[in-house]
Amino acid sequence: MNAMIQKTTITFLFCLLGIACSAFAGIDVLVYCDDNYPPYSYQEGIEVKGIYTEILRTAFSRMEGFNIQIKSVPWKRGLEYLKNGTGFALYPPYLRIKERPYIWPYSIPILDEKVVVFCRDDLFGKAPMLNWPEDYYGLTIGKNAGFELGGDKFLKAVKEGRIKVEESRGNRENLLKLGFGRTDCYINDQLSILWELKKLKEAGEYNEAGKQKSITHAVIFFMASALINADNRRGVFV
Repeated sequence: MNAMIQKTTITFLFCLLGIACSAFAGIDVLVYCDDNYPPYSYQEGIEVKGIYTEILRTAFSRMEGFNIQIKSVPWKRGLEYLKNGTGFALYPPYLRIKERPYIWPYSIPILDEKVVVFCRDDLFGKAPMLNWPEDYYGLTIGKNAGFELGGDKFLKAVKEGRIKVEESRGNRENLLKLGFGRTDCYINDQLSILWELKKLKEAGEYNEAGKQKSITHAVIFFMASALINADNRRGVFV
């Protein structure tokens, strides 16, 4: 299986020249983020948290001439804001030029994410499921709403009806559906899945010795890098 290197970016609001910065002194900027992608970007109570959020806050604090506010929204809604021009910037999406032509430019990558497939243990039997996506034909794969993961061959298999995809809002919903057998596998970033699974187990909501199925890695099939991107019809980015 060929590894796929996917470029994602976090578009920092840097000006091209110091002269340009001075021209926009004091500008108010609203940056949207995914409200349900822990530990990278998420809403907890009234606070926006996450690894990317902290990195961006540090970067934004060093940028003179801008008053930058971060607001969390459901991921699909954030994409829609960029698509219709009502949103200015969003993180952390992946580089999807073909699927999201309304987004440009992107920043350089900030972190790498390891995209994996977790499946119920009872699917494996004696045969490892190492061929993606061929070994997964006939299965139902859960994913977060608005996420475009899995690669071209996977998306083609979904389009042809060889694999079924069932979307849910975030990790928690997808892991519970997987544990109760409503889906066969779940595709997302490895750290994000393990973070949420640990929380569910600590809260007693996921009990592999009880009602939920045991799950494990099925395949790790590509790395992705995270970025911030912007509506290309508004503003100047580098």
